Amino acid sequence: MRMSDIIEEFIKEMFTDEDFIEIRRNDLAEHFNCVPSQINYVIATRFKPSQGYYVESKRGGGGHIKIKKINITKSNYLMHAINSIEDKITSQEVDIFISNFLSSNIISKIEAKLLKVATSDNVLTVPQDIKDTLRAKIFKNMLVNLVED
Repeated sequence: MRMSDIIEEFIKEMFTDEDFIEIRRNDLAEHFNCVPSQINYVIATRFKPSQGYYVESKRGGGGHIKIKKINITKSNYLMHAINSIEDKITSQEVDIFISNFLSSNIISKIEAKLLKVATSDNVLTVPQDIKDTLRAKIFKNMLVNLVED
């Protein structure tokens, strides 16, 4: 595992019984023997609203950070993702969405495979200049069909 993954798992384990946690950036950096910017990176990339978290950061005194877990439904989560996808999306960006969906238990492994296969470069045998546009349309349409009424 990469250091970022280890830090992410450590923070997520802190949510056992609480909907929010408060941590000090410097204490966490010291615990993992890394620089505070590594903690900032993990929080900025792994604890976003689109992933079900609200982060409040306070400067000074070691940098207190409050992370609140947002209880969102599968449908709200998917609709937020759909609305955040622009007119074009790369295969790598689709993989990130799928990974986030899986880690949040929004989709099953089978659904993840289908999303990945349907939007892969192997399937989209169209000219490169329209591939990412077509991928975005397919991905959004598939996600819309996963939204529960």
